[in-house]
Amino acid sequence: MTAGQLLRTEPSAQPQRVRHSTPPAALQAGIVPSYPPPESDGDESWVWSQIKAEARRDADAEPALASFLYATVLSHASLDRSLAFHLANKLCSSTLLSTLLYDLFVASLAEHPSVRAAAVADLIAARSRDPACAGFAHCLLNYKGFLAVQAHRVAHVLWAQGRRALALALQSRVAEVFAVDIHPAATVGRGILLDHATGVVVGETAVVGDNVSILHHVTLGGTGKAVGDRHPKIGDGVLIGAGATVLGNVRIGAGAKVGAGSVVLIDVPPRSTAVGNPARLIGGKKGEEVMPGESMDHTSFIQQWSDYII
Repeated sequence: MTAGQLLRTEPSAQPQRVRHSTPPAALQAGIVPSYPPPESDGDESWVWSQIKAEARRDADAEPALASFLYATVLSHASLDRSLAFHLANKLCSSTLLSTLLYDLFVASLAEHPSVRAAAVADLIAARSRDPACAGFAHCLLNYKGFLAVQAHRVAHVLWAQGRRALALALQSRVAEVFAVDIHPAATVGRGILLDHATGVVVGETAVVGDNVSILHHVTLGGTGKAVGDRHPKIGDGVLIGAGATVLGNVRIGAGAKVGAGSVVLIDVPPRSTAVGNPARLIGGKKGEEVMPGESMDHTSFIQQWSDYII
């Protein structure tokens, strides 16, 4: 990146950096809890306060990251500006300047509160579902699945506005940088977790509901011979395991589960599980209250699969 591509951060006094001979103690649970209390779900200001607290803690503990954390988080007045700054610097190129992308992201986030709310829901989803997620700031700064989905939301806004050339250019940059390829026309809900995210492909007419978790190398694609509405429709609370492929205009019902490596070519009823290649359906737990997309339970179906053999 050239000096001309770097963004200026919002003016603020440079915080003093404190060097510790030993790492500081972790923040108290009341300052950075493991996940938000129920009454705070979707509260942008609450999540933003956690991100800033975590960034300050990490800047103090690791001086090598202090400038990065200040420029990307601590110098900004709001989550949307921090996210816009970070995405712009991640996705810029020699001919697609970060200043242009920053203005684009800031404008889209400001004009569409639902996009900001979805970003907060995605942060909460990653923090509560992924045991490897060290904090909200960790997700914001380092989770390429989260960043790819937020960039897609902006591309989707551009697509809806008829700015399709720019939407497709943004899709291309996201695919290059994050290895996640989501067509800008695809509809994606909120509370989405792309866990690891590498190799995820979502086709043009696909629909992904709320509170869905998708692991790496998942394809929501077409059969190759259909036109028009030709991609999968994923219901709320669905869990799709690593390497799974769902092809065609099929419906995966709410609370369903697709096992890792499965190839799904037919509808999957709600609360059912599809496993194998080609996938076959096995019963789900009708009494389950927690959706698989939120519980991340990949293996409960094995108890109901009588011929499962290692």
